[in-house]
Amino acid sequence: MNKAELFKELLENRNAALGMVLILLICLVAVFGPWLAPASPIAVAPLDRLQGPSMAHLFGTDSLGRDILSRVIYGARISIMIGVISVAISLVPGTLLGLVAGYFGGKADGVIMRLMDVLLAFPAILLAIFITAILGPSLINTMIAVGIVYIPHYARIVRSSVLSLKEQLYVQAIGHLGGSHTRILLGHLLPNSFPPIIVYATLGMGTAVLQAAALGFLGLGAQPPQPEWGAMLSEGRKFIQLAPHVAAFPGAAILILVLGFNLFGDGLRDVLDPSLRSQ
Repeated sequence: MNKAELFKELLENRNAALGMVLILLICLVAVFGPWLAPASPIAVAPLDRLQGPSMAHLFGTDSLGRDILSRVIYGARISIMIGVISVAISLVPGTLLGLVAGYFGGKADGVIMRLMDVLLAFPAILLAIFITAILGPSLINTMIAVGIVYIPHYARIVRSSVLSLKEQLYVQAIGHLGGSHTRILLGHLLPNSFPPIIVYATLGMGTAVLQAAALGFLGLGAQPPQPEWGAMLSEGRKFIQLAPHVAAFPGAAILILVLGFNLFGDGLRDVLDPSLRSQ
């Protein structure tokens, strides 16, 4: 399937199309944030604190009088960055470990997969909290923690694909003809493992945004005055009865972005999986 056919099938898939629209919407907001935001996201106005939505402040203001719409817009940049970087931190080492474990097997497979099993034994959010607590609360450390937590997932997916692919006749023929391990791994096994990796990476971006928001909610993520959606939710819960809009709008932003990634990932899986596509 070439790129044109893939894009056409994605547009015809309702989940993928809706997911692309939601992701594109958030990305456009992130890119054009400085021009869309009506005010500075960190400008404090104590006299305007906890105002409800109005023409002056479409999303209202928070406890320090900051414009919530501006903070949500600038927070889109942080959330997109978290999703991309966290997935990259997971994907690269996880893919390499899965390739080595699946192809060479034996002791290498045993050591790598037992290490992955140890990481998988911990609940994801607890492991992320533990890593962030060691490294210190910050946006960068949050991305590192979320990335490390999901390395085993990519390793297991790639290993599973490689175990199946390396039994194919063409792979064995390349080995018998003198093909190097590097050529087989990077030239044949890795490219043919891309479909499940791409699907999981797309879904993983939504998970990474949620995990980072949870850490931000606990005060371990982006630090004030950075406009991060999870931290905004944490602040908003203090005023949930007095000013529910403070938590509602960043919560809605998280919902839209995560829903977009999940829908697009589901649609991408339907398109790339031959069995589902035939159905």
